[in-house]
Amino acid sequence: MIWLWILAIIILIILLAIPVYYYNKIIRLENRIENSWAQIDVQLKRRADLIPNLMETVKGYMKHEREVLENVTKARAALLNAKTPHENMEANNMLTGALKTLFAVAENYPNLKANENFLQLQDQLTHTEDKIAYARQHYNDSVLVFNNTIETFPGVFFAKMMGKKEKEMLQIPEEAKEVPKVSF
Repeated sequence: MIWLWILAIIILIILLAIPVYYYNKIIRLENRIENSWAQIDVQLKRRADLIPNLMETVKGYMKHEREVLENVTKARAALLNAKTPHENMEANNMLTGALKTLFAVAENYPNLKANENFLQLQDQLTHTEDKIAYARQHYNDSVLVFNNTIETFPGVFFAKMMGKKEKEMLQIPEEAKEVPKVSF
């Protein structure tokens, strides 16, 4: 008889522990996603802060490339004014394209390519782009773990009870993958 009570208590403990475990796991994974997004945001801000210095360095050399400079300025403003992660990523993709065009055009200005400030800023932006890529990868990895947890058994039941939905991964639009076209 005592063994039945012990068995019943063990089963009860297990039945109570499983929901607590999944609740905590889902919350931790969701927090990891938020942290991953914050890391992306930090790097995007860093890149946006580097742009004005880059623009000042480039302006004197690229007097005839006004449209390229204006596109970089517009893209930076869109990034700084973005409110949601989706808006932020759209603006980020626009800025990435504008910067690619800027650096492609800069290839035609030997004095600019040799300018120490330009080279330092270009190097800092390259390192920041690498950090952004890593942060995006970490974000998508976090989303993958979260989505797998809430879409598989038994996490799917707990996620539904908590009202949790699948998170969207960051994706690069097809037009951002294209090599910029530069013509003179």
